[in-house]
Amino acid sequence: MEEVTEGINNLSVNADSYKKNRIQVSNTKKPLFFYVNLAKRYMQQHNEVELSALGMAIATVVTIAEILKNNGLAVEKKIMTSMVDVKDESRGRPMQKAKIEILLGKTENFDELMAAATERDAEDGEEQN
Repeated sequence: MEEVTEGINNLSVNADSYKKNRIQVSNTKKPLFFYVNLAKRYMQQHNEVELSALGMAIATVVTIAEILKNNGLAVEKKIMTSMVDVKDESRGRPMQKAKIEILLGKTENFDELMAAATERDAEDGEEQN
């Protein structure tokens, strides 16, 4: 089991769990589409992305994965759920939190869809000028 320590505003996980294509999602820190766009960028760079979340942020991770799948950009490769021990600083005792990890891979037409979206964005920018 991974050991996770949670302070008042920070969450730190063991350094060995760091992966360059992993996004640890919080439901309070960034807007939803920040994570959607970051996931797209990670898939461009690494061909796959791992979305990870604890507790209440699990719903956000599932939403991000569904947006990417429904737009034809990602396919689900693996879903892992577990419970992790979290040290609750405010109560001074350990507690368990649900954890989810969703591994998504690029679809065959990912690059094509991204290029089309980039082209549309450029055209929209020209129209506004």
